[in-house]
Amino acid sequence: MPTLAAAPGDTVPPPFSVAEIFSQIRLTSLLALFLVIAGAVYLYGVHRLRQRGDHWPPGRTVAFLAGGLGSIAAVTVTGIEAYDTSLLSVHMVQHMVLSMVGPIFLALGAPVTLALRTLPAANRRVLLAVLHSRVARVLTFPLVAFGIFVANPFVLYFTGLYRATLEHAWLHEFIHVHFIVTGCLFFWPLLGLDPLPNRWPYPARALLMVLSVPFHTVLGLTIMQSRTLLGGDWYPNLGLDWSNPWNDQVVAGGILWAGGEIVSVTMLGILVLQWIRQSEREAKRIDRALDRAEAQDQRRAGPAPDEPAGAATAAATKITEPAPTVRPQPDAR
Repeated sequence: MPTLAAAPGDTVPPPFSVAEIFSQIRLTSLLALFLVIAGAVYLYGVHRLRQRGDHWPPGRTVAFLAGGLGSIAAVTVTGIEAYDTSLLSVHMVQHMVLSMVGPIFLALGAPVTLALRTLPAANRRVLLAVLHSRVARVLTFPLVAFGIFVANPFVLYFTGLYRATLEHAWLHEFIHVHFIVTGCLFFWPLLGLDPLPNRWPYPARALLMVLSVPFHTVLGLTIMQSRTLLGGDWYPNLGLDWSNPWNDQVVAGGILWAGGEIVSVTMLGILVLQWIRQSEREAKRIDRALDRAEAQDQRRAGPAPDEPAGAATAAATKITEPAPTVRPQPDAR
């Protein structure tokens, strides 16, 4: 089958299959280079901690490398990337991973905490200044991040922007990065373990998480029921005899709907688990504080102010001693 131009520098792949996903791995993109550098820097930080005898939870390393960077690599350097301009359904899988799955695991990896524990003092001060800057406070404020996270897909898919991402490779790559950044802005203050500004209490975080669930349902159903094709005539002009653009768009909307529900419920479960663990740690902290206060009270407690300790002891001894025995005297006669 002849190949057709899908985007500048790209060609239409053969029919979609699992084998094609693993046979079209490309490691030449800038995003792939960034993933390698990010993984190496993270591992170096963990190595630095272990060298000086500090502990770093292995689960955080697995979350950042395998769950975060690994999931992003799975949809950007494999055959998924080769099909994301040919099948809208594949693009939706990529969208879900880049904007939700990857950022969630990156947040659970706590890279900011790792950096603060390993960077020199001067660099650490710079990082803290950035984290507490006005721009960071505004962007990481949960309501602002929520608005950006919810509005972006509607702007992308229901304007001419999506068609432009199909036609221009640089814009296509920029949207990938944009998905990751907006996902991190939303999930990091809610699920992340790093010391960030605007950290809401767990009940407020859970409420905001619940409010994000219907968003994917609305967006997915809107795409499924749309009477126009996303991207205009881009997909029909590819001439793929093994794919129907209308059916593929319905599948894409279903993926966004179902995938969003699954990920949202899962991250809500993670948040509840964090909430329970935080409550347990707080209860233990309170118990230790009460124990210390009780011990201090016992040390401070002594004899009455008007009675010396020796007198009190003597009085107690006198009470407990038996009365002396009176022996009869012999008759003087």
